Amino acid sequence: MPSTETVAEPLVSLRDLHLSFGSNPVLKGVDLDVYRGQAVSIIGPSGSGKSTILRCITGLLQPQRGSIRVGATEVHALAREAQRIELRKRVGFVFQQYNLFPHLSVLENLVIAPRKVLGRNRVDAQKDARALLAKVRMEHKADAYPGQLSGGQQQRVAIARALAMRPELILFDEVTSALDPETVGEVLTVIRELTEEGMTCVLVTHEMRFAEEISDVVYFTENGVIVEHGSAARIFQAPTSERTREFLRHALGDPGRRQPIANDPYLLTNLSRYSLSV
Repeated sequence: MPSTETVAEPLVSLRDLHLSFGSNPVLKGVDLDVYRGQAVSIIGPSGSGKSTILRCITGLLQPQRGSIRVGATEVHALAREAQRIELRKRVGFVFQQYNLFPHLSVLENLVIAPRKVLGRNRVDAQKDARALLAKVRMEHKADAYPGQLSGGQQQRVAIARALAMRPELILFDEVTSALDPETVGEVLTVIRELTEEGMTCVLVTHEMRFAEEISDVVYFTENGVIVEHGSAARIFQAPTSERTREFLRHALGDPGRRQPIANDPYLLTNLSRYSLSV
């Protein structure tokens, strides 16, 4: 796991972030920090604003109030799409849906952005692309097309494509939620290795055990606010909010048991008193 040593300034800083869609408030004063080398997980129920936070960080959504800073870039103040494109050169984003170009081979999916956006020559871009495919254990599929791959394979290619831009930060938005359970582990292994290498990552995830394992800091959100945040150990082992405790009980598969009722006639051990017809 990367070092949690705090540096002078966070790489990502959100302050009092408010965003509404029409009359529906989605974010209601969010504060969040991410330091270089950290893995930060955002957890919470569906519709709590988790994915919206990621889209604000990369400039895909514009808040009505508050500030967003990535490095020296004041994201909330970006007025032109060209400025947002410059930001996205530095911030990788891996979505729930793979969004690979279906008409391009796996290799070309990785090469196209470094060539067209960063201006790299084909030889160097292909060399780096093959190295990244090896990193995500997909080098044997370089000439395949996305439609020939499983969901887990496509997601690993999508991660390699994000890395091809050499980002200083990578955002993962529920990247395993559309996958077959058998392929989830393939993708989580790649993300785990990135965090161990010190890549700065922000993850929105429903994989609670994974978040507990790899995260330096965990934020729990509900109804557009940060309910609490802290180290993974504290949030998962000793949360201060009853709402966090309730969420984790359900998310970790322990919805709770009802208290036993004295002489409950429906308790299996008491059924001998009754005759059953089948």
